[in-house]
Amino acid sequence: MNRHPLSGIYAAALTPLTPDASSPDLEAVAPFLSFLARRGCHGALIFGTTGEGPSFSSSERIEFFQIAARVREQHPAFRLLAGTGTPSLTETMHLTRAAFDLGFDGVVTLPPYYFRKASDDGLFDWFAQVIHNAVPKDGYLLGYHIPGAAGIGFSLDLLKRLKDSFPVQFAGIKDSSHDAAFAEGLGKTFGADLAVFNGTDSEFSFALEQHAAGCITAPANLISPLLREIYDGFLAGQKDFTKQETVTHQRHILDQYPPYPPALKFLLHRLHGFPRWAVRPPLVNLSAEAETSLMRELHIL
Repeated sequence: MNRHPLSGIYAAALTPLTPDASSPDLEAVAPFLSFLARRGCHGALIFGTTGEGPSFSSSERIEFFQIAARVREQHPAFRLLAGTGTPSLTETMHLTRAAFDLGFDGVVTLPPYYFRKASDDGLFDWFAQVIHNAVPKDGYLLGYHIPGAAGIGFSLDLLKRLKDSFPVQFAGIKDSSHDAAFAEGLGKTFGADLAVFNGTDSEFSFALEQHAAGCITAPANLISPLLREIYDGFLAGQKDFTKQETVTHQRHILDQYPPYPPALKFLLHRLHGFPRWAVRPPLVNLSAEAETSLMRELHIL
């Protein structure tokens, strides 16, 4: 099976913040991305949901993109994806152009999530304008399908229309729907022609069986070595049910401590010595009681 150039394991990267959460901790960006690269990630998504993307202004995101691009100095093959979707068409195009101008490998773009009753025709026109005005001819845009959070997503018909109209530039989607039937429908409809990146670790092996190109997940900030082993094993024709069971168990534990950024920032600090990065309101840090409970469930204590 031909693999898309973006195929692989991606962390939906956390965003390091200063202690008062007033700004990104830019000095921490390159060391953190290098950490992900050393632990088996083919790349990282910057300013996705786990990166608290909607909490940051365009100028903050672009400054962060500039710093993130420096990871290539130590890890030339490490791929960078930028979260660029906003309800504003103009702002989305601005962020998308900026990411490609800085050499990012692709963008992951939410539909305009404020407009929850937008039709497929309206969404097609919106994405068509983003692609025409901001995506290079050889650039890759992934739609971000997370209807539970965004309130709007992609139908199979819309995906087919976008893929037929922009066969290179509309590369695929990040599927965070937690919907096995939708994942199966993607596989049956597109095979490997649409690059689908699974967003739910507990369903990763299933998604690969449906021709998924890889994954982009929050827990990959911590468990990317296991995800990489599952991915490499699948490509070699070996299915490792034990590793998938371990990943599923860890994902289910983390699911009990939503949202992900506070829990993952705490665990990166506790397990790997990173600073205890803040989260930006309206998110709040875990309570001491929750921290103890989480560590106990993960058998860290």
